[in-house]
Amino acid sequence: MNELGRLEDLPQDYRDELASRNLVPLWPNLRAVLPPGVPSRNTRPIHWPYATLRPLLMRAGELTPMEKAERRVLVLANPGHGLENMKASPAIYLGMQLLLPGEWAPSHRHTPNAVRMIVEGRGATTTVGGEKCPMERGDLILTPTGEWHEHEHDGSEPVVWLDVLDLPLIYYAEASYAIEGQRQQPKAGRGDQAYARGGIVPTPYFERGRAAYPMLRYPWAEARAALLDIAASQPDLEAVQVTYVNPESGRDAQNNLGFHALMLRPGQTLRLPARSPAQVFHVIEGGVDAQIVASRFTLAEADTCCAPGYEPVQLANRSATEPAFVFVADESPLHRKLGVYEVRA
Repeated sequence: MNELGRLEDLPQDYRDELASRNLVPLWPNLRAVLPPGVPSRNTRPIHWPYATLRPLLMRAGELTPMEKAERRVLVLANPGHGLENMKASPAIYLGMQLLLPGEWAPSHRHTPNAVRMIVEGRGATTTVGGEKCPMERGDLILTPTGEWHEHEHDGSEPVVWLDVLDLPLIYYAEASYAIEGQRQQPKAGRGDQAYARGGIVPTPYFERGRAAYPMLRYPWAEARAALLDIAASQPDLEAVQVTYVNPESGRDAQNNLGFHALMLRPGQTLRLPARSPAQVFHVIEGGVDAQIVASRFTLAEADTCCAPGYEPVQLANRSATEPAFVFVADESPLHRKLGVYEVRA
């Protein structure tokens, strides 16, 4: 490519005149916004070990009562984007949230889409649009844009989950806001029970109404069983992975982010190709070594790491006898909608 002119090549009086009229010359900045071959990326490979995060989260429970917090969360921030921006990637926000026995995180709704990946504990529920969803380890629970949701804990031990939101994207679009509400009255029926079997859905005219998100809770027991069945029935399949989808449409479970569960066979090393979207990996069961660019992370259960887009990722199961299971969140639905999704060998 030809070398472009620099801003400092222009006379100062001309630059001042442009600035006074809110004008910017493109040519000195063109390579910054359209770099050759590969996009500029601020997302860094980063690892958040749960063993070091958990004590700080529990201390937050001691220091800050729920009425002072509304949502007691430690944000997993990527330093490449600046910690104050609270981003894991350009479109993904991550937070570890704590709910203690007897607590109620009050009802609200907001424009960003959110999911909850349950990390530990029992006895809590999330109520979304009146549907009361149990929270068990490994479950995925949706709180889609605009839906009222609240969290309640009737158990005896702390419950922790990983929040994944498209908050950075919605905030960038200047469309992010929340509204507080009253405690919801749970209604009968649960989507995870109505859509409990693959290929079988409730007959439409017996339904209460076809909701935009007919299934809000994706039990880990079902996803885990599906992965094991796929691995057993297709022993030569390299990547054993399932995607969380809307059971009525077959499309991604939410609008902008994609969610998947990946199984690594005992002793398996899997190379994921370079794709345009950034990715987040959270270990549900087992231990995994992750190689991302020049960074190597040793991931234990409940650990989380992030990978920038356009880079291959290598995952290795450290156990020679037991499978490992990984929750994956990525920006692929957004990239497909924008027409920029790509896979590179």
